[in-house]
Amino acid sequence: MVDVVLGAFYGDEGKGKIIDYLSKDSKYAVRFSGGNNAGHTIEVDGKKFAFHLIPSGILNKNVKAILGNGVVIDPKVLIEEINNLKENGYKVDNLYISDKAHLILPYHIELDGMYEDIRKERKIGTTKRGIGPAYCDKYERCGIRMEDFISKNFKEYLKTNVENKNVILKAFGYEEIDFDKVYNEYKEYAKILKPYVCDTTTMIHKALKNNEKILCEGAQATLLDIDFGSYPYVTSSSPTIGGVSTGAGIGSRYINEVYGVIKAYSSRVGEGPYVTELKDEIGDKIRELGHEYGTTTKRPRRCGWLDVVALNYAVMLNGITGIAMNHLDTIGKLDKIKLCVAYEYKGKKEEYFSTNMDFLTNSKPIYEEFDGNFGDISKCKTYDSLPENAKKYIERIEELTNTKIKFIGTGPGREDIIVR
Repeated sequence: MVDVVLGAFYGDEGKGKIIDYLSKDSKYAVRFSGGNNAGHTIEVDGKKFAFHLIPSGILNKNVKAILGNGVVIDPKVLIEEINNLKENGYKVDNLYISDKAHLILPYHIELDGMYEDIRKERKIGTTKRGIGPAYCDKYERCGIRMEDFISKNFKEYLKTNVENKNVILKAFGYEEIDFDKVYNEYKEYAKILKPYVCDTTTMIHKALKNNEKILCEGAQATLLDIDFGSYPYVTSSSPTIGGVSTGAGIGSRYINEVYGVIKAYSSRVGEGPYVTELKDEIGDKIRELGHEYGTTTKRPRRCGWLDVVALNYAVMLNGITGIAMNHLDTIGKLDKIKLCVAYEYKGKKEEYFSTNMDFLTNSKPIYEEFDGNFGDISKCKTYDSLPENAKKYIERIEELTNTKIKFIGTGPGREDIIVR
């Protein structure tokens, strides 16, 4: 009864659009990993909604939106999102927050910036929103969970953590955290969020028992996974299929379809190797055509051709049953399109992906070339109505991945999609 939507590359693939479509047939939308370092953007009736924490499925009013235990939550950001939805006519009484989800607090944000500063030339490219340090506290077992946040013990837990973190901040010459200021601010946030906090694991399993459809939405993407991504240039959680179990409490027996979302090209934000990156006018053109600037950071994204070697790795790792491709309209504006079908590493052709830094840094892409100039495909509502050049590109990707492309994005709007 559970379908899963995952990013298949380095994030920013347009997962929100696919989630928005699939949530129409779902009773629940569950976010299972990451924090407000991620962003899903959906355009509805000409208005863009950028979600950093709340599951984007909440725009379908019959859906119950759940923030699972695997998410780390900045209460300030979450409240801003709740207020934005209310101001736009959406009720938020269908939002539920796991009592086991961990908090991001001001000292996490300070530490995130500090750690990035002291890495110097080895910086990761973190968003500096406190996500990594919050997960560190989770595994150090000193983190503050939502159930602690709304309890009378919050003051005691916060005081201990602030004292400990201030030792670190002071040692590196950074400004210490003012406990009273933080406590007085965040105890008010706790009052606002308390009505939304519950045991979401039990809630999910009651839904499964009642045969209700659940959609799990991932943040970030496969190649940013803490275990299986291009470490250390990764996120701090598991945006791959395993995160569904650890971040929402859903066992593998319940999982049905696993959709891997890609763009018809590729992009990456932050540091780290990127085999098909285009550091030329074509890369710049793709960035401008695709409006490739971070939802969360507004940083310009690094752009390049689609990489089937990396895509096959994502298909293998996640058990992807169908691919969702966005931005076909964007890549179709180019005269020629290239597709990376293999790597050349130390003089040898390689068709299997590796996260080894030497491999990724020194591999060169082997390309196949396709004709572009698809024309205006925003009016295409069926696969057959697409131009032949577009079909050839899609069918070659399907052949190389042995996976069907089931959703095709033909424009920015929620209705600009072909479903096969």
